[in-house]
Amino acid sequence: MKKIVIDPITRIEGHLRAEVEVDDDGFVQEAYVSGQLFRGIEIILKNRDPRDAGLLAGRICGVCTNSHFRAAVSSVEDAYALKLPKNAEIIRDLMAMALFIQDHVVHFYHLHSLDFVDITSALNADAKLTSKEAHKYHKKPFRNSHSHYEAVLEKLGNFVKAGKLGPFSNGYWGHSDYKLTPEQNLIMISHYLEALKFQTNISKAVAIFGGKTPHPQSIVVGGITSVADMLNPQRLNDYLFIIKEAKDFIDRAYLPDAKLLAIAYRDEIKAGIGRANGNFMSVGGYEFDDRKLFCDGVIYNHDFKNIEDFDESKITEEIDRAWYKDEAIDNEVCYTDLNEDGSLKTAKNDDKYSWIKAPRYDGKVMETGPLARVLISYKKDNTLIKSFVDEFLKDTDLELIDLSTSVGRNGARAIETGYICEYIFKLVSRLIQNIKYYDTDTWVKFDFDKLNKNVKGRAFFEVPRGTLSHFVNIKDAKIENFSVIAPTTWNATPKNFDGVRGAYEEALVGLKIKDTSKPLEVLRVLHSFDPCLACAVHMIDAGGKELSRCKIKV
Repeated sequence: MKKIVIDPITRIEGHLRAEVEVDDDGFVQEAYVSGQLFRGIEIILKNRDPRDAGLLAGRICGVCTNSHFRAAVSSVEDAYALKLPKNAEIIRDLMAMALFIQDHVVHFYHLHSLDFVDITSALNADAKLTSKEAHKYHKKPFRNSHSHYEAVLEKLGNFVKAGKLGPFSNGYWGHSDYKLTPEQNLIMISHYLEALKFQTNISKAVAIFGGKTPHPQSIVVGGITSVADMLNPQRLNDYLFIIKEAKDFIDRAYLPDAKLLAIAYRDEIKAGIGRANGNFMSVGGYEFDDRKLFCDGVIYNHDFKNIEDFDESKITEEIDRAWYKDEAIDNEVCYTDLNEDGSLKTAKNDDKYSWIKAPRYDGKVMETGPLARVLISYKKDNTLIKSFVDEFLKDTDLELIDLSTSVGRNGARAIETGYICEYIFKLVSRLIQNIKYYDTDTWVKFDFDKLNKNVKGRAFFEVPRGTLSHFVNIKDAKIENFSVIAPTTWNATPKNFDGVRGAYEEALVGLKIKDTSKPLEVLRVLHSFDPCLACAVHMIDAGGKELSRCKIKV
């Protein structure tokens, strides 16, 4: 038995470590995934004014800022039973939907695509053949011209001539598990570069109503503050223009590329590579005309015929194998250090090996995220999503179960992005109708000093990476306790005392690693979940000094 350690897992938000045990044939027999960063925001929030919760909780992450900001504020509003004006909910939803689009596109191209795209192979592509290849996945491919592809080839060539690949350095180029043709690689790299511009533009959509991004500041307890932006026709038009441009890229680049990937890696999909335990959870949400963008529900063991309604009372969070004291109150830590060889302590079923806690639903490990939302909403006959799923499955000749794989998760994420774009335009129309008929309320008036001093609240939201929940306990008008269960906490959960693996770990077991010195297969599985681990903390040196060097231990 051989152990492979990858620390840190790169191209994610935060610090994730994976240790996998492989047999002589290269098959993963056991996996341990560890969050290597202590968050601590909950401790910082203690004894604070509840109205400040959003601005502080938003600092949990440098990418999911709006999600934590809103959830924290909403948990306080729930504690005080404040009912928001419709316009405030719409503005918050518009910010959230723009974040969904940005997050999914950035994940696919900049955090995950290089697990499938071989940069060096793209250098051998023929520009004319590339243009022809792109037409297989869309009638009008995005920026599909010979001259454009030649310009991309020239840019890549310049990186190579300079002696380094710039943002494409340190990849496992030439790995035998890369399957795309040179022309398919060039299509994906072209869109990778275009997506850099895309994420800049879509960020502006969040900032229009958020004041800025990351870390928007327009959400307050009781509503929103960006009233002038809501009432300014030019600002609304700016938002719509950005979303229309985004939709064009999604329809003509992102969705076709997800289909390209699914077709090219069909064998891996059918083999179930990256499939976890088949338990999925969604809390639903984002209402529109008595319908919801996402349906709530729980699926066990890939049983799509029997979907239970979500019940928040079934959620628990364990710490048996996380670095906290077993009788912990207030997140009291209990770090146990590593073995002498630098590996995690995992030999016994009560060894602690991660800062990530272990949430459970009815005692079961759950997978949450775009895949869970798509499966649950589709099987609940959500009319907003059904046609998008049917089209994707038809074009790729796949079945619904095939989405429950590493490549399939990318398909689910692309599907979700497509139908979110449709929903946004309806949401803006609804806002305009409210304003047209003189409904301009954006904040509910309340007297904080007269509110109950001792209350509890919670908020549940579906955010880009999955189910997010915030819980607040207010005593004497101050935050006594604050707790957050983020999407990655669900997916990256360590084993509990019972030894049951989390979704990340389960998806790795049984994986065939062709070259243990280049464990590309491990990265593909983990990246498919879009991990995010307290990514607000990073170290840089303004002078360009190298601070650390990472390597894989075999």
